[in-house]
Amino acid sequence: MSGVVLIGLFLLALLAGMPLAVGLGVASIAVLALAGFDQLAVPTNIYAGIAKYPLLAIPMFILAGMIFERSGVALRLVRFVTAMVGEWTGSLAVVAVLVSMLLGGISGSGPADAAAVAAVMLPSMVARGYPKGFSAGLIAAAGSTAIVIPPSVAFIVYSVMVPAATVPALFAAGLFPGVIAALCLLIPAVIISRKYGFGRDYRAERPPLGKSFVDAIWGLLAPVIILGGLRAGIFTPTEAAVVAVAYGVFVGMVIYRTITLKTLFRLLVDAGELSAVVMMIIGVASVFAWAGNTLGIFDAAAKALVDMHPGHWGMLLSVNVLLLIAGMFLDAVSIFLILLPLLVPIALAMGWDLVWFGVMMTINLAIGQFTPPMALSLMITSRIAGIGMEQTFRWVIWFVLAMAAGLAAMIVFPELALWLPRRLGYL
Repeated sequence: MSGVVLIGLFLLALLAGMPLAVGLGVASIAVLALAGFDQLAVPTNIYAGIAKYPLLAIPMFILAGMIFERSGVALRLVRFVTAMVGEWTGSLAVVAVLVSMLLGGISGSGPADAAAVAAVMLPSMVARGYPKGFSAGLIAAAGSTAIVIPPSVAFIVYSVMVPAATVPALFAAGLFPGVIAALCLLIPAVIISRKYGFGRDYRAERPPLGKSFVDAIWGLLAPVIILGGLRAGIFTPTEAAVVAVAYGVFVGMVIYRTITLKTLFRLLVDAGELSAVVMMIIGVASVFAWAGNTLGIFDAAAKALVDMHPGHWGMLLSVNVLLLIAGMFLDAVSIFLILLPLLVPIALAMGWDLVWFGVMMTINLAIGQFTPPMALSLMITSRIAGIGMEQTFRWVIWFVLAMAAGLAAMIVFPELALWLPRRLGYL
């Protein structure tokens, strides 16, 4: 009965259009009241949910992503990658994917990555004859890989909820699958561009490689400093986020001089507002998870699913379909907070490695970020392009299938995710 009330009220709240945090809170408070728990459990668990050292990295990485987005790093990376790739039919589609990968190693956020690349690349792509729908869809898809390629805000949240999976292990495990998922996007991007002749008749002077590299070197060094420092043990993941902010401020204010004190203040305000929303959801979702676990709701549901005996592959298929559908409507952090209490017992019962499982979940949710109807990254790039999201549908389906192929490869060959963290001694 408690499980029906908890899940039923939460779904009704979402259908009624309530904010996610409110829906989680209403359902949790109601089921705790019915079960006779003291309502002091609510503020206690909200505090316990957010008073965790690794979560300090989230506002820092959000701020770092915003600083690098507005400091001109994205523009310089585009010039450098264009100088490497050159000008040919479909070349800008390749540039968009590669630049998104590089920025993903800085921001850790799919929507932030997609917004930064779209602001710089969409005008150039449209000028070369790429349809706005194709360009917006491709950039949204490529930007979504930022939550898989380290550093990743999603991995930090996962590690907090699944302590057996450490942040360094998740960062290392996400590197190869994230790059493979991004490279899979190149196949439909190049094929479609060549089929329709996107950029074929446009001729532009190729940026000088040496000068472009010098201009972009500060942006290229950012992921090296962040990931290299983590690997060398110089700082923890939380400290790495602070280093990323300090480095971004230095580059933006001293090197490029594109960020003023006034701009920096605005960035701090924007990052604070976005971080507050994320932390509010995390806090209330902690009450939701505690209620479900304390009342045995999630364990009972997981046991019922395992007892259905779908087998290893059948259960994998069921979990992936659930995640793909959920990813179409909710952001990655929210899905982790809502579904992990249910899915972790299933993963343990099936004997799955929790680091590998976290990477699999995150790739699923990356696909959801650009899969209609509620695709957040696609919504952002469509808005920047000045088009309706429906204009991207005919192109996006190919990018969904391409990244799904990368996900399938990681599922069939788990060592794609586990080899590097094992090699580095994290497993």
